[in-house]
Amino acid sequence: MGETIDITASDGHRLQAFISTPAGAARGGLVVIQTAFGVDAYLRGVCDSFARDGYLAIAPALYDRQRRGAAFEHTPEGGAAAGKMRNGFVWDDVLKDVEAARARVAAAGKVGVVGYCVGGSVVWLAAHALRFAVAASYYGKDVVDFLDRAPKCPITLHFGDQDRLIPLADVEKIKAAFPALPVHVYNAGHGFDGNNPEAAAIARERTMTLFRAHIG
Repeated sequence: MGETIDITASDGHRLQAFISTPAGAARGGLVVIQTAFGVDAYLRGVCDSFARDGYLAIAPALYDRQRRGAAFEHTPEGGAAAGKMRNGFVWDDVLKDVEAARARVAAAGKVGVVGYCVGGSVVWLAAHALRFAVAASYYGKDVVDFLDRAPKCPITLHFGDQDRLIPLADVEKIKAAFPALPVHVYNAGHGFDGNNPEAAAIARERTMTLFRAHIG
């Protein structure tokens, strides 16, 4: 269903992106933002699942500015290597790459953005800085550090109450700063979209309800 293509950011940087095309006419576009492990099999599967739901889904390879095609195994060694890459992010450059992905699928109609792990943090920044119709952020550790960047489109946030990376105190700060935003907390740990089917199903239904309302 999907394939890897090249796209170009506004500063001339060429990066890879995995794009998954729906079988029929697209409802709209979705930019799918990677976890710390990169555009791996999990994330490609997420793109394919959104394509089955009718969206033209694209996942930009945000590590390409550091190392082209970087993706890591879900092992302690892979996690350590992924962490170094994640720490090398320059947020302004990341947003340039996200914008390139948004532009690539814009012909499909309204475009939303969804992201997981560090991608959840990127979504928060993108919802403030870029022209998205709707956004969904999953367990973004850095959201609490960017509460001065209010989202400019409808957004939903998903967190786990057993997340070893995101204290519930941080989630409460987000809720206090934006009491009108839907901030959902699940009986789950970090990465629950890929490892907790019950929490993942509830979160996905909420996300899809929002996407259908604001994309189509």
